[in-house]
Amino acid sequence: MKDTSNITQQATKQTDSAAIKLKICGMKYQDNIEQVASLQPDYLGFIFYDKTPRNYDAKTITNVPESIKKTGVFVNAEISTIIKTVTDYNLQAVQLHGHESPYYCSILKSTKLFTKNKVEIIKVFSVNESFNFNQLEPYEVVCDYFLFDTKGKLPGGNGYKFDWSLLNNYPSTKPFFLSGGIGLSDVDVINKFKTSEASKYCYAIDINSKFEIEPGLKKVSALKAFKNHLNNKNMNLYNVDEKGYYGEFGGAYIPEMLYPNVEELRQKYLEVMSEPSFKEEFNQLLKDYVGRPSPLYFAKRLSEKYNTKIYLKREDLNHTGAHKINNTIGQILMAKRLGKHRIIAETGAGQHGVATATVCALMGLECIVYMGEIDIARQAPNVARMKMLGATVVPAKSGSRTLKDATNEAIRDWINNPIDTHYIIGSAIGPHPYPDMVTRFQAVISEEIKWQLLEHENKENPDYVVACIGGGSNAAGTYYHYLHDEDVKIIAVEAAGLGVDSGESAATSVLGKEGIIHGCKTLLMQTNDGQITEPYSISAGLDYPGVGPMHAHLAKTGRAEFMSITDDQAMNAGLELCKLEGIIPAIESSHALAIFEQKTFKPDDIVVVSLSGRGDKDLNNYIEYFKI
Repeated sequence: MKDTSNITQQATKQTDSAAIKLKICGMKYQDNIEQVASLQPDYLGFIFYDKTPRNYDAKTITNVPESIKKTGVFVNAEISTIIKTVTDYNLQAVQLHGHESPYYCSILKSTKLFTKNKVEIIKVFSVNESFNFNQLEPYEVVCDYFLFDTKGKLPGGNGYKFDWSLLNNYPSTKPFFLSGGIGLSDVDVINKFKTSEASKYCYAIDINSKFEIEPGLKKVSALKAFKNHLNNKNMNLYNVDEKGYYGEFGGAYIPEMLYPNVEELRQKYLEVMSEPSFKEEFNQLLKDYVGRPSPLYFAKRLSEKYNTKIYLKREDLNHTGAHKINNTIGQILMAKRLGKHRIIAETGAGQHGVATATVCALMGLECIVYMGEIDIARQAPNVARMKMLGATVVPAKSGSRTLKDATNEAIRDWINNPIDTHYIIGSAIGPHPYPDMVTRFQAVISEEIKWQLLEHENKENPDYVVACIGGGSNAAGTYYHYLHDEDVKIIAVEAAGLGVDSGESAATSVLGKEGIIHGCKTLLMQTNDGQITEPYSISAGLDYPGVGPMHAHLAKTGRAEFMSITDDQAMNAGLELCKLEGIIPAIESSHALAIFEQKTFKPDDIVVVSLSGRGDKDLNNYIEYFKI
């Protein structure tokens, strides 16, 4: 099957080799200023406007190297006030965030202080769809740079990105700063922007609120990661590239009949996800419907036993009992914006099926869930839930009658119903853009871990993040904000079944070879002539013969350590958590917990484990296994 990612990729222009500069704005606290200054950004912004919580009211700015341009941010201030502030704080640039006129800017620029010291003037314009670029012309001779951010109710950023494609209409040659809701997860979006016509005169990136613990207090580790990758040619070292690849894995290997659906999604998913209305609805549902943030729980007794600090990210406490709901909420909103009214999904353990049926009921959409016949039998409680929620559960009776075969049936359905149907893939697998889209929706997990760990340990980064992996959506979300921070070690836990060499296993990183499954190139368990090997695990959610392309890349590059856990090891780890912490985990999650018997950690190591689901669905398996 042909990879359509090369066909669908439009030709893009390479920008010149000049590095984009970095401005970090909204600095407030002296210790934090020194820490951020040590990263050597090009500009540091200090806001002199008393109506913002980031207002800088200290008497001096100290310990900032001369190589960093100290920038004062003003809103409709008197010229005399600006001149005094520039003098008092030895500023090298001013940023005008109000309704300052071209005449105002010309007076400021012509003052002796500004001409003698070559103080730069940056004029801010808030952009929306109705923005008239003609208003820039009279400012061109009186300003050094423009800055574009999102138009909001008040001056200054509001955490949202505007539609950067609006800058395709940019009529000027004046260099500009790009601002507006830019965060660590946007490095790949910026990389894409850098190849566009709109970026031709982009001089610098301006970041602020997305890197804060609280207004004015910056997350230094996140800033460091962002800066390291802003002008790095290997910026997408662990993120997906323009063609949908993580290194050599990924792509879109799809039948021609699916091309319109996949291409529509590829072209629109980032645009839709960046819309303020989409973000607002998504975040509101995560909060009020899913019950986020999920707790980050310090497992005291488990930590004492293994002499290390173990935290559990409690995705099991989400509505529907697992991490799957994060993705289905996002994809159902995506489907609605694409005009789809029929939803299909595949499921193994049943948690994704339940989550899909749940959001379809919430939105009043038809729902069909494909599930392997064997999985239907061993996950009967989840099958009942799906039916109660109004979904039609269709058994997959071919092959191993498990997750792989359910996915095959779902893809066949999509081929037959390409116009009105959206396929909600539940894992970080499938043709591009699915692995990236699912990962972005699940990235809320690592985003929360950062600020929650800061509350617990006064640091954002653990020493290890751990998650079980089948296709790998919970793992992708758990790792996402740590991918480029080499100080955080990543552990991926696979199902070894009856043993890696038993012939009854699902340990893809050990047994897999490069191959194509369900629309992407990845590591895949297969025979020498390319026939897929049937996987096995006691866990219905981990008996998949492949792994998501991002995880295949993490394995190939050595960024993640892959561990294989047998049925026995996982079941005993699950029971141990029950007895030590009063938490019954899903068998999938029990695989991740089993590493503590296999690997020794230091007493002061902080190990965060994604508890991806709760064990209600697995009670019969536990009962049968332990003869309870």
